[in-house]
Amino acid sequence: MTPTLKPLLLALGAALTLGLAGPAQADAKNPKIGFSIDDLRVERWARDRDYFTAAAKELGATVYVQSADASEQRQIAQIENLISRGVDVIAIVPFNATVLTNAVREAKKAGIKIVSYDRLILNADVDAYISFDNEKVGELQAGEVVKRQPKGNYFLLGGAPTDNNAKLLRAGQLKVLQPLIDKGDIKVVGQQWVKEWNPSEALSIVENALTANANKIDAIVASNDGTAGGAVQALAAQKLAGKVPVSGQDADLAAVRRVVAGTQTLTVYKPIKVIASEAVKLSVGLVRGTPPTANTQYDNGFKKVDTILLNPIVVTKDNVDILVKDGFYTQAQIDGK
Repeated sequence: MTPTLKPLLLALGAALTLGLAGPAQADAKNPKIGFSIDDLRVERWARDRDYFTAAAKELGATVYVQSADASEQRQIAQIENLISRGVDVIAIVPFNATVLTNAVREAKKAGIKIVSYDRLILNADVDAYISFDNEKVGELQAGEVVKRQPKGNYFLLGGAPTDNNAKLLRAGQLKVLQPLIDKGDIKVVGQQWVKEWNPSEALSIVENALTANANKIDAIVASNDGTAGGAVQALAAQKLAGKVPVSGQDADLAAVRRVVAGTQTLTVYKPIKVIASEAVKLSVGLVRGTPPTANTQYDNGFKKVDTILLNPIVVTKDNVDILVKDGFYTQAQIDGK
C-alpha cells in the first residue's frame, strides 16, 4: 500500500458501530451480494464493479451485478429482481437518490441489508453508507481553481440534480467560494446542474455561458471529469482551453491526459479499489453481524445512516504520478501510448 492510501483507511477506525446481525436466512459463510449500479457505461463504475467482485471473491461472497443504464425504472426493477433471487445484502449506487424508498422497503421486508454505495439513498431505511467525503471533494475542486484564479467571473457547473452527491459537492465548493463572493473578488456569472452528468449537456451549457458573457469567464468549477470535458471542449472552440481553470473529479483517463496537457486544472482521485474493497467488507460484515465501524452519520430524511467516509486526493500536473504509483494507470496509458 502506498503511504497516500493510509489516511483513507484511518477513516475505518472510528467510533460508531454499523448495524447488527444479518437476517436469519442469510448465508453468513458465503453471502450473496447484489450490486445495483447506476450506469456501467461510465468508466468509473466499471472499475468499481471489477474491484468489488474481486474483493467479494476473496471473502467467499458471490456478487450479482446489475446496471440501470441511467434509468430509475430499470434500477427499481433490477432491485426487485435481486430481492427475488434471495440475496443477503444489496449495495446500491442510486441513479436517482429519491425514488428508491419502496424498493428498499421491500428488500428490508425480505430481511435483506442495504448498503448505499458512493451516493446516499434518500428517504429510505438504509443500513449503511460508504463514500468519499464529497464536501471535501468540492472544497478541493474550488480551492485549486481559486489558487489559479483568485478573482474574476466564475461559472459553477453542477452535477446531476438527481444525485445527492452533486449537492454535497456544491456545498463544499461554496465553503471556499462564498467568502470570496461576499468580498467581491469572485462574481458567479452563472450556475447550472447537468442532467445525468452528461458531457454533451455540459458542453452546450458552457457554450451558452460563454456567449452570454462575451467569453469573459475566468474560471469554471466543474463537478466531475465528464462535465469538465464538455467545458474544456467549449473553451477550446473559443481558443480559451488552458487559459481558464477547470476542475473535475474521478481521475478518468481522458481527464488525466487533459491535466497533463494543461487544459484541465485538476481532477480529484478517489481510490476506487479502496471504496470497493471496504464496501465488500461492510456488506459481508452486515450479513455476518460483524460490520466495520463508521466515522460519521448522514441524515437521509428517514434516519441517521451510519457512514464510512474515505479521503479524496487532489491531482494536478505536479503529482499526477500518484496514479501510476497506486497502479490506477500505467504511464503508457497516461501518455496515450
